[in-house]
Amino acid sequence: MNGMNQQQDEARLLALLRESKPTSPLPPRFQENVWRRIECVEVGQPGERRNWLDAFVNLVLRPRLAFAAVAVLVLMGTVLGVREGVQTARHEAQARYVTAVAPDVLR
Repeated sequence: MNGMNQQQDEARLLALLRESKPTSPLPPRFQENVWRRIECVEVGQPGERRNWLDAFVNLVLRPRLAFAAVAVLVLMGTVLGVREGVQTARHEAQARYVTAVAPDVLR
């Protein structure tokens, strides 16, 4: 039963599509402009102004650059962590030295 209803619906749809015609003509050189826009997008030419952030994200999300960016961020984090650790250790060593040399003054 569904198959019969579906065939009738398809026949009605085809009849409607055959009867329908565009009411207004397309602008001049419409098809040429459409293909030009498609080519610009495929080639990557700036057919429209793109947001610089989108361009940057597209660049960074490429696998090689993404790996390089992650590697640089991990390296920077490691360097900054080591630097902070050295400064903390130096400060604690100075505090221990002062406590050892003049324990009564600090209390």
